[in-house]
Amino acid sequence: MIVQRPRQAGIAVAAVTLAVSAAFAPAAQAAENGKFRIGIVTFLSGGAAGPFGVPAANAAKLTVEALNKGALPAPYNKKGINGLEIETVIIDENGGATKQVEEFRNLVQRQKVDAVIGYISSGDCLAVAPVAEELKAPTVFFDCGTSRLFETVKNAKYSFRTGLDAVVDNVALARYVAETRPNIKTVASIQQNYSWGQDSWNDFIFTLKQIKPEIKVASEQWPKLAQGQYGAEISALSVAAPDLIHSSFWGGDMEALMLQGSARGLFDKSPAALTCGDTGVERFKGQIPNGTIVGGRGPFGQFAPKNALNDWFRPNFTAQFKESPTYPAYKMTQAILALKAAVEKSAKPNTMPAPEQITAGLTGLTFEAPSGTVKMSSAGGHQAVQGVSYGEYHFDPKTGKGAVTKVKSYSADCLMPPDGTTAVDWIKNGMPGAKCS
Repeated sequence: MIVQRPRQAGIAVAAVTLAVSAAFAPAAQAAENGKFRIGIVTFLSGGAAGPFGVPAANAAKLTVEALNKGALPAPYNKKGINGLEIETVIIDENGGATKQVEEFRNLVQRQKVDAVIGYISSGDCLAVAPVAEELKAPTVFFDCGTSRLFETVKNAKYSFRTGLDAVVDNVALARYVAETRPNIKTVASIQQNYSWGQDSWNDFIFTLKQIKPEIKVASEQWPKLAQGQYGAEISALSVAAPDLIHSSFWGGDMEALMLQGSARGLFDKSPAALTCGDTGVERFKGQIPNGTIVGGRGPFGQFAPKNALNDWFRPNFTAQFKESPTYPAYKMTQAILALKAAVEKSAKPNTMPAPEQITAGLTGLTFEAPSGTVKMSSAGGHQAVQGVSYGEYHFDPKTGKGAVTKVKSYSADCLMPPDGTTAVDWIKNGMPGAKCS
């Protein structure tokens, strides 16, 4: 089983890295072997590995193995990609943006991958995207949520994102909070102090103030990414005593914050709303209060619909890796299926596609995934469009399992700014054109 917890010792994380890497093709092999080679980049070490990176790597392993056998439901029941066997080269995302740019160049120029799928960190996405354009390397960002991605690479040709950005997460959360907590008067914020946290908080609070102009901000806390200990911030939030605490924390940081804050009774008085909470639903057990608001960054994890692809993905992932797939796993599989659909749309069967054929297939693509129908219809056809759901965490001591209740779903038409409009401007102008039922 390739599953570990972020709080385990470093030697255990190293073992996870070796085990996951062994599941993929050797990196030193020449690429001209008639196989479709994909570079996979995800966290295999560090605090983001357990809840994010390793589940994503496991999803890639499961999906690639099944595709090579032709074992997925239609429309993905033909072997490989375009009849070609898929080969993968996996890279650890840990180490920072400078290291990831170097690793990306190595994947493209030396490992000769045909496409790259990867990146959880928004900072890594922003650093890699311009290099993808420079090298003309088809690159699918499967998770990173910064709304600045397609502002950094305007008129992108080779950069795509098959997951959603932070705008929709936080517009949906603001609507959920306003609908389920109509008497709320004050909110507070605790975010990782970089682009992801900054954008997430701005999108949320600007939207909430549009819906409820009387709302007041009680406190803003900005700890460093991967800080790990949040005693001072928890104390400040306790003193502020807001009606709700918003956080876009993810991975080990989110788990540490919730466990430390719960131990001190913070969330009993001031419930939390977690945009990335899905990864903790089966891990928190009874250690955080019921009623904590959680999201899955789209229709993933606990919020995934019933369809043939999800009926294949969820039980097979659970059986192989002994835990249910969370949203990073869903999003990795979604990116791989998008690549398969794109190539088979634009290239002749049983031929190796050129980079331009891959990008032509991805641009404006509509495809099916375990999360439902995905439309690459934003950012000039380079950004996925889907709805978002939120609910409340509930732990059942009889079964020993966490679940999500009181789920509300919001369509993409209600959440996304039109092309050519920045999220902040759209929200501050009252979200013109938003269609919310």
